[in-house]
Amino acid sequence: MSEYREILEQVRDGALSVEEALLLIKKKPFEDIGYAKVDHHRSVRQGAPEVIFGAGKEAAQIVGIVDSMKKNGQKTILITRLSPKKAKKVDKRHELTYHEQARIGIVGKIPEPSGIGKIVVATGGTSDIPVAEEAALTAEVHGNEVVRLYDVGVAGLHRLLSHLDEIMNASVIIAIAGMEGALASVIGGLADCPVIAVPTSVGYGASMHGVSALLSMLNSCASGVSVVNIDNGFGAGYLANMINRVKRTSNDVSL
Repeated sequence: MSEYREILEQVRDGALSVEEALLLIKKKPFEDIGYAKVDHHRSVRQGAPEVIFGAGKEAAQIVGIVDSMKKNGQKTILITRLSPKKAKKVDKRHELTYHEQARIGIVGKIPEPSGIGKIVVATGGTSDIPVAEEAALTAEVHGNEVVRLYDVGVAGLHRLLSHLDEIMNASVIIAIAGMEGALASVIGGLADCPVIAVPTSVGYGASMHGVSALLSMLNSCASGVSVVNIDNGFGAGYLANMINRVKRTSNDVSL
């Protein structure tokens, strides 16, 4: 997005003609590298660049996609669901920071926060942290300040209530829990911001690998709670980023 803003500013300042600017913008919106069509205009359309889903891809394919992205100016590249074995192979070609717990690889530096507020990521238990870290890192890679509140589930409600300041000051809250998934409803009843609920597959037999938490969150009596898929930390982090930028985007347009 920034490169297109720079082009438009150069046109405004007389450094580029309209024709020259059109020529720069008319680059192909995607690059076909055979096994993938890399979407280089996604940041223009959606405000955030394409993310690589690592599961099911060979390490060589991931490397090729990263090559294409870097060639087209993407400075920070997020790779989700990346195994340790693939991460080692990717790191041989591109300097990669690997977060094994979250199964996330990051090429490039995490940018300074530029969202309008803080995103709080809260978990019911320690076992939910892998999903939480996927959400938190996704939000950070997209330029948001993240506050982590881990192991604050309803089995010890005082743990959550000791963080009321963080909850009340959040722009978006991601509530992550397995078992019965009650954390989302509790936070939804306390916060004045959107709450994104993430059911996890953590739990005993009748939790049905997260289906119980999913149904509980879908049936939350707290208003303002929306739900993503089971273990979908990435989806929650990405959505939280979009919510946290709505006001800034509208301000930018008005300028």
